[in-house]
Amino acid sequence: MKKQLLSAVMLCTLGLVGCGDDTTPTPGNPDTGPKYNTADKISTYLEGKTLVMTGDNIPSHPNGYSEDTNLGPNTQCYVLVTMTVAGGQYRVVGDLGTLRETSPGVQKCDRTTKSGQSDFTTKTVLIENVKEDGSCFDVTYNFGIFKQMGRGQVSQDGKTLKVELFFENQATGSRCADGEVGAPTVIFNKQPFTGNAVQTYTIQ
Repeated sequence: MKKQLLSAVMLCTLGLVGCGDDTTPTPGNPDTGPKYNTADKISTYLEGKTLVMTGDNIPSHPNGYSEDTNLGPNTQCYVLVTMTVAGGQYRVVGDLGTLRETSPGVQKCDRTTKSGQSDFTTKTVLIENVKEDGSCFDVTYNFGIFKQMGRGQVSQDGKTLKVELFFENQATGSRCADGEVGAPTVIFNKQPFTGNAVQTYTIQ
């Protein structure tokens, strides 16, 4: 799979509605419960937003693949991933990191040195099976040449989007019915998944 796919993923990533981005209760806008607990609320809220993932918010295993493994053009090492949402579509731009050989045959992802860039825009985004408490939703990002599937969550303060994504047909147990975002329920390429694939984006 392509590292660029990841970017796209980092896409992870969605769209939504309802209360806009005002998450602060006021006399005219009381806090009546979860604000991002329907697909429309999520899509409406993310529309027009920029979402950024960098530093420790980048998982060790984007799309299920270790960032320290040399997969050629598909290596999942990143410095920065930026998603912009417009018209319900997600443009995912990934600044690719650099693999460094730390010892013979051993490499490590350098998240501070850019080596290239990927750029993908979704064709469609499907958000479904949203939990009533807003704790989890299923998401599928279709980029045309590949799909990313998994589960996500918008924090109730509206500041963070988390998405746990894998490429189509590579993982099971990665939906909300299996557990919350990051739960140890995933079977990746027919083996129990023990890495971290949760991408965390700051919503701007």
